[in-house]
Amino acid sequence: MCIRYCYSFLFLLTVTFCISQEKITLTTSFESVESVPVYPGCFPEKEKDRRKCFQEKIQRHISRNFRYPEFAQKKGIQGRVFVQFIIGTGGYVEQIRARGPDPILETEAKRIISLIPKLTPGRVDGKSVRVPFSVPITFRLAGKKTFNN
Repeated sequence: MCIRYCYSFLFLLTVTFCISQEKITLTTSFESVESVPVYPGCFPEKEKDRRKCFQEKIQRHISRNFRYPEFAQKKGIQGRVFVQFIIGTGGYVEQIRARGPDPILETEAKRIISLIPKLTPGRVDGKSVRVPFSVPITFRLAGKKTFNN
């Protein structure tokens, strides 16, 4: 009886191990991925031009969705927020992190990036991979010349 339970346990352990092995996904840098993530509208581009198209579309997305937080304007808060995120195997933006001079600006930068539409994921050897990406977002008030970040 004890042997039967041991075999059942080993079988379940093996099945669990195999299932968890399939869920492992690779993360590949944007520069080294074979097929970069594709922003909607960049697919007709040749592979070599998709990186440039991707970066242009991200910048356009930031410009169109940019809203300077009112409280930050009143308090004169400005600076550069560095945003890092991962384009997942499903094409969605994941794990958004922001670092900047003030949490208000970080929150706005995360909001902007969270609105990125579903992308075609990056690929290596024909398999979808997670691709990290980072972008700076500058918050600058009119009339203010300098800031420390």
